[in-house]
Amino acid sequence: MKILIIGAGGTLGQAVAEELGARHDIVRAGRSHGDVRVDLRDAGSVESMFRDVGDLDAVVCTAGKVPFAPLADLDEAKYLDGVQDKLMGQVRLVQAGTPRLRDGGSFTLITGILTEQPILAGACASLVNGAVEAFVRAAAIELPRGIRINAVSPNVLVESMGSYGSFFRGFEPVPAARAALAFSRSVEGRQTGQVYKVW
Repeated sequence: MKILIIGAGGTLGQAVAEELGARHDIVRAGRSHGDVRVDLRDAGSVESMFRDVGDLDAVVCTAGKVPFAPLADLDEAKYLDGVQDKLMGQVRLVQAGTPRLRDGGSFTLITGILTEQPILAGACASLVNGAVEAFVRAAAIELPRGIRINAVSPNVLVESMGSYGSFFRGFEPVPAARAALAFSRSVEGRQTGQVYKVW
């Protein structure tokens, strides 16, 4: 298969590219690195990326930023930052990518454990992750030509504890390579409308 991975330069993206790259052709996309550049906040950039890469068998997203801040400090602008990047960015991928996917292709989006296991300063992340998962379930019943869509919801990664560990006290982190297996399950399986939890 020809698989586009958005966020392939990140910790999780690299693990997913290694996992799927053992069997498939990988096109790496990112804001500043990769075979093609893309800014998920910009619909024109997303459209341009799909024009550049051509037809695909699968689209995988491991990218998406949300602000971490106490509830009292989350103003509308901060919420919109997370919505525009991780939520609408992935919605844009599906909208623009559907015509580029071959029959029976798939989308795999990224959410996270905070959908169901909230933490202090994580309200925006919980909101966005929950919205992405709801979108996946809804899109699954409408996508044409046998195209599938799933999400992967990982715990905090072992490799990311240096940056995010203070937010996730008491959580048992998972290795990026283990989380990457769920992306293979989505891409190479046949299920749709699923959220694969890696907790």
